[in-house]
Amino acid sequence: MTSGSPMKLDAVTKPVGFACDDHASCVVDGLSAAEARCASNGLRFTPVRRKVLEILLQEHRALGAYVILDRLRDEGFGSQPPVAYRALDFLVRNGLAHKIERLNAFIACAHPGENHAPAFMICRLCDSVAEAQSAPAQGALGAAARATGFKIERTVVEAEGVCPSCSDTAASETTDSGSATSEARG
Repeated sequence: MTSGSPMKLDAVTKPVGFACDDHASCVVDGLSAAEARCASNGLRFTPVRRKVLEILLQEHRALGAYVILDRLRDEGFGSQPPVAYRALDFLVRNGLAHKIERLNAFIACAHPGENHAPAFMICRLCDSVAEAQSAPAQGALGAAARATGFKIERTVVEAEGVCPSCSDTAASETTDSGSATSEARG
């Protein structure tokens, strides 16, 4: 999240989030990593914090605080906004979740426990989000900061585009409608 120390780019080179994967495994692994991180740092991983992280881990999609609050209410955790916001603040502050600024929503961290500068790829069609690692302090932004004596403490990198699933769907719809149009002409 900060750029104070160099980051290993080879550690995780493939973005996490767009590929079809085993969501049950994501939830179990994510909760286990959060429990370990909280235990090693002396942090309280309360039932509400755990449930909010579990909700975020269930999808590779950013969720707004009120969506999370609705799900918490459905699970019997209360319906006051501070319940969700306090849990989200804890998760973000401790590197277990990220805020996606463009969507004003939150997503579980794909690399909890690692010092990294995340970059997010957001599908403009389905709002799915993939997390990749970036090194803004190493690139042009880092060079500009060094040239001016500016110390980067935090960056937010968000790219908007079309995910592979939506791209494939759009391509097949174009192919299907193109075939129908060709047949109608012929």
